[in-house]
Amino acid sequence: MRNNRLKIIISGGLIGILSALLVKLGNPANMGICVACFYRDITGALGLHRASVVQYLRPEIIGFILGAFIMAKFKHEFKARGGSSPVIRFVLGFFLMIGALVFLGCPLRMILRLSNGDLNALVGLIGYIVGILIGIQFIKKGFTLGRSIKQTPAAGYFMPAIAIILLIFLIAKPTFIIFSEKGPGALHSPVWISLVAALIIGAVIQRTRLCTAGGIRDAFLIKDYHFLWGLIGIFAFSLIGNLIFNPAGFKIGFVDQPVAHNDFIWNFLGMTLTGLTAVLLGGCPLRQTILASEGDADSAITVIGFIVGAAFAHNFGLAASPKGVGTNGKIAVIIGLIVVLAIAASVVSYKQKQSNKKVKGGDKIVA
Repeated sequence: MRNNRLKIIISGGLIGILSALLVKLGNPANMGICVACFYRDITGALGLHRASVVQYLRPEIIGFILGAFIMAKFKHEFKARGGSSPVIRFVLGFFLMIGALVFLGCPLRMILRLSNGDLNALVGLIGYIVGILIGIQFIKKGFTLGRSIKQTPAAGYFMPAIAIILLIFLIAKPTFIIFSEKGPGALHSPVWISLVAALIIGAVIQRTRLCTAGGIRDAFLIKDYHFLWGLIGIFAFSLIGNLIFNPAGFKIGFVDQPVAHNDFIWNFLGMTLTGLTAVLLGGCPLRQTILASEGDADSAITVIGFIVGAAFAHNFGLAASPKGVGTNGKIAVIIGLIVVLAIAASVVSYKQKQSNKKVKGGDKIVA
């Protein structure tokens, strides 16, 4: 028990230290790792949105995928599977990204921001927990997206293949790939260092199953604090790493934090939407990426939802900026909460009707 706790703390600590190191070597401040931001940057680099300051083929995402894929193959855990409510997963992934880009960061970046003194992330954390608690109520009532089934191998290899193609584009730099010349997209650590760090993190997450949403969900739902210790490890070691590698950037407060705004309501609601969608999906953006890398086609569809959400957010002015949240972003978060709650309620209602039919039919299952 104690050894397992130590392992998950060390695993989280490795992510925290590497995140601080990536900032030291060039990544944007408080953004050593941000899964949502990095998918947004890749979306821009592919020309799916035209926000010129956030376009770059982030090698971290490529590394997460390939690291998890290699580890899954080595451990014989790679399995092509899917068919578990793919459309709903796409919609949830889409709105998860909208919530994250209104907050300006995924749940992992939320922890990293907090470890560097950004108290706006504390507001986001409260919102994230509230979203997960709401999702837990639906899970208690029977919410599920259903079991996945075995798929053709091609479905399982989709994400690793995409990662290799992106890596070729990153190295070859063809003219149709866009790279930011200023802004967060222009800030990055050396490609090979980012790639190696991400390969390590991808492999570690594949083995540990560490997940921000899962850690908070399990703590409240089944009183299991295993993953929560991993999240504490990320926070503690990122804090130490920032004090060692980036001491000038450490600042406690709400104002003038890097790539952040201090609109409390929308930081809270943005992460409420993110937490709700993550717990219904069964994992945070990083966990979805890892699952997609080990053959889960449903998670791959969720990732496509992230990418479409990122493109939509920047093409229609939904994403926030350090200046704050625009009207379109506020409306999108409200619509997202309504849509996701409606989906969750409809799934619960359907499951309860199915359950009632089984009871009335005795042992016979009524379709």
